[in-house]
Amino acid sequence: MSHFDITYLAEDATAYDQVEAFVLLGSADWNETRQALLEATLRENPRPVYVGNPDIVAPRESGFSVEPGHYAHRLADQTGVELEFFGKPFDNIFELAFAQIENIDLARTVMVGDSLHTDILGGCVAGLKTALIAGYGFFSGHDVAGPIAASGIRPDYILERP
Repeated sequence: MSHFDITYLAEDATAYDQVEAFVLLGSADWNETRQALLEATLRENPRPVYVGNPDIVAPRESGFSVEPGHYAHRLADQTGVELEFFGKPFDNIFELAFAQIENIDLARTVMVGDSLHTDILGGCVAGLKTALIAGYGFFSGHDVAGPIAASGIRPDYILERP
Protein backbone atom coordinates (compact mmCIF):
# COMPACT_ATOMS: atom_id res chain seq x y z
CA MET A 1 0.00 0.00 0.00
CA SER A 2 1.31 3.45 -0.86
CA HIS A 3 1.84 6.12 1.77
CA PHE A 4 -0.83 8.74 2.27
CA ASP A 5 0.04 12.19 3.51
CA ILE A 6 -3.13 13.05 5.45
CA THR A 7 -4.19 16.49 6.63
CA TYR A 8 -7.10 16.70 9.06
CA LEU A 9 -9.18 19.69 7.99
CA ALA A 10 -10.59 22.03 10.61
CA GLU A 11 -11.25 25.76 10.23
CA ASP A 12 -8.02 26.79 8.46
CA ALA A 13 -8.92 27.72 4.87
CA THR A 14 -5.27 27.45 3.83
CA ALA A 15 -5.25 23.71 4.51
CA TYR A 16 -8.26 23.20 2.23
CA ASP A 17 -6.50 25.04 -0.58
CA GLN A 18 -3.30 23.01 -0.29
CA VAL A 19 -4.53 19.41 -0.46
CA GLU A 20 -4.75 17.35 -3.65
CA ALA A 21 -7.96 15.48 -2.85
CA PHE A 22 -10.57 15.03 -0.12
CA VAL A 23 -11.84 11.92 1.65
CA LEU A 24 -15.13 12.04 3.55
CA LEU A 25 -15.28 9.22 6.12
CA GLY A 26 -17.09 10.48 9.18
CA SER A 27 -19.10 13.51 10.20
CA ALA A 28 -19.00 13.58 14.00
CA ASP A 29 -16.77 16.70 13.99
CA TRP A 30 -17.98 18.15 10.69
CA ASN A 31 -19.88 21.43 10.79
CA GLU A 32 -21.30 24.14 8.54
CA THR A 33 -18.10 26.22 8.69
CA ARG A 34 -16.02 23.31 7.41
CA GLN A 35 -18.61 22.51 4.76
CA ALA A 36 -18.51 26.11 3.53
CA LEU A 37 -14.69 26.05 3.39
CA LEU A 38 -14.75 22.81 1.40
CA GLU A 39 -17.34 24.14 -1.03
CA ALA A 40 -15.39 27.38 -1.53
CA THR A 41 -12.07 25.67 -2.23
CA LEU A 42 -13.66 23.22 -4.69
CA ARG A 43 -15.42 26.00 -6.57
CA GLU A 44 -12.07 27.77 -6.91
CA ASN A 45 -9.99 24.67 -7.66
CA PRO A 46 -11.90 21.42 -8.36
CA ARG A 47 -10.15 18.29 -7.05
CA PRO A 48 -11.16 14.67 -6.44
CA VAL A 49 -13.56 13.93 -3.59
CA TYR A 50 -13.84 10.36 -2.33
CA VAL A 51 -16.76 9.46 -0.08
CA GLY A 52 -15.98 6.46 2.11
CA ASN A 53 -19.35 6.54 3.85
CA PRO A 54 -22.22 7.35 1.48
CA ASP A 55 -24.88 7.12 4.22
CA ILE A 56 -27.03 10.26 4.39
CA VAL A 57 -28.28 9.61 7.92
CA ALA A 58 -27.80 6.87 10.49
CA PRO A 59 -30.08 5.78 13.33
CA ARG A 60 -28.74 6.55 16.80
CA GLU A 61 -30.15 6.13 20.28
CA SER A 62 -31.31 9.75 20.35
CA GLY A 63 -32.47 10.08 16.74
CA PHE A 64 -30.68 10.28 13.42
CA SER A 65 -27.17 11.56 12.80
CA VAL A 66 -26.20 13.39 9.61
CA GLU A 67 -23.58 11.34 7.78
CA PRO A 68 -20.94 12.07 5.08
CA GLY A 69 -23.28 11.20 2.20
CA HIS A 70 -25.49 14.14 3.15
CA TYR A 71 -22.57 16.55 3.02
CA ALA A 72 -21.25 14.94 -0.17
CA HIS A 73 -24.51 15.43 -2.07
CA ARG A 74 -24.67 19.05 -0.91
CA LEU A 75 -21.08 19.46 -2.08
CA ALA A 76 -21.90 18.11 -5.54
CA ASP A 77 -24.96 20.37 -5.79
CA GLN A 78 -23.01 23.48 -4.73
CA THR A 79 -19.79 22.92 -6.71
CA GLY A 80 -20.54 20.62 -9.63
CA VAL A 81 -17.60 18.44 -8.59
CA GLU A 82 -18.09 14.75 -9.39
CA LEU A 83 -17.72 12.59 -6.32
CA GLU A 84 -16.57 9.00 -6.12
CA PHE A 85 -18.57 6.95 -3.62
CA PHE A 86 -17.37 3.80 -1.84
CA GLY A 87 -19.77 1.78 0.29
CA LYS A 88 -23.33 0.55 0.16
CA PRO A 89 -25.31 0.82 -2.06
CA PHE A 90 -22.51 1.24 -4.61
CA ASP A 91 -21.26 -1.95 -6.24
CA ASN A 92 -17.55 -1.29 -5.67
CA ILE A 93 -17.79 -2.26 -1.99
CA PHE A 94 -19.46 -5.55 -2.91
CA GLU A 95 -16.86 -6.25 -5.61
CA LEU A 96 -14.13 -5.74 -3.00
CA ALA A 97 -15.86 -8.13 -0.59
CA PHE A 98 -16.47 -10.75 -3.27
CA ALA A 99 -12.82 -10.60 -4.31
CA GLN A 100 -11.87 -11.69 -0.78
CA ILE A 101 -14.08 -14.80 -0.84
CA GLU A 102 -12.94 -17.77 -2.87
CA ASN A 103 -15.63 -19.43 -5.03
CA ILE A 104 -18.50 -17.27 -3.78
CA ASP A 105 -21.93 -18.49 -4.84
CA LEU A 106 -24.02 -15.34 -5.23
CA ALA A 107 -27.19 -17.43 -5.52
CA ARG A 108 -26.58 -18.60 -1.93
CA THR A 109 -25.61 -15.20 -0.54
CA VAL A 110 -28.00 -12.82 1.25
CA MET A 111 -27.43 -9.17 2.10
CA VAL A 112 -29.03 -8.51 5.49
CA GLY A 113 -29.64 -4.99 6.75
CA ASP A 114 -31.95 -2.43 8.29
CA SER A 115 -31.97 0.18 5.50
CA LEU A 116 -33.75 0.06 2.18
CA HIS A 117 -31.57 2.69 0.47
CA THR A 118 -28.18 1.29 1.45
CA ASP A 119 -28.39 -2.35 2.53
CA ILE A 120 -31.27 -3.65 0.42
CA LEU A 121 -30.60 -1.50 -2.66
CA GLY A 122 -26.90 -2.38 -2.44
CA GLY A 123 -27.67 -6.08 -2.25
CA CYS A 124 -29.94 -5.80 -5.27
CA VAL A 125 -27.28 -3.90 -7.25
CA ALA A 126 -24.79 -6.66 -6.37
CA GLY A 127 -27.16 -9.38 -7.59
CA LEU A 128 -27.87 -10.82 -4.14
CA LYS A 129 -30.98 -11.92 -2.35
CA THR A 130 -31.85 -9.41 0.38
CA ALA A 131 -33.36 -9.51 3.86
CA LEU A 132 -34.64 -6.42 5.66
CA ILE A 133 -34.58 -6.46 9.47
CA ALA A 134 -37.87 -4.90 10.56
CA GLY A 135 -38.27 -3.18 13.92
CA TYR A 136 -34.60 -2.20 14.13
CA GLY A 137 -32.40 0.73 13.08
CA PHE A 138 -34.25 2.85 10.55
CA PHE A 139 -37.45 0.95 11.16
CA SER A 140 -37.34 0.80 14.94
CA GLY A 141 -40.95 1.31 16.00
CA HIS A 142 -42.19 1.72 12.41
CA ASP A 143 -43.93 -0.45 9.84
CA VAL A 144 -41.83 -1.26 6.76
CA ALA A 145 -44.70 -1.63 4.26
CA GLY A 146 -45.14 2.09 3.56
CA PRO A 147 -41.47 2.85 2.89
CA ILE A 148 -41.14 -0.26 0.72
CA ALA A 149 -44.14 0.80 -1.37
CA ALA A 150 -42.98 4.44 -1.59
CA SER A 151 -39.39 3.61 -2.55
CA GLY A 152 -40.04 0.63 -4.80
CA ILE A 153 -37.09 -1.08 -3.14
CA ARG A 154 -38.35 -4.55 -2.27
CA PRO A 155 -36.38 -7.00 -0.14
CA ASP A 156 -36.71 -10.71 -0.85
CA TYR A 157 -37.32 -11.35 2.84
CA ILE A 158 -38.51 -9.32 5.82
CA LEU A 159 -37.25 -10.57 9.15
CA GLU A 160 -38.38 -9.44 12.57
CA ARG A 161 -35.73 -8.14 14.92
CA PRO A 162 -34.22 -11.06 16.86
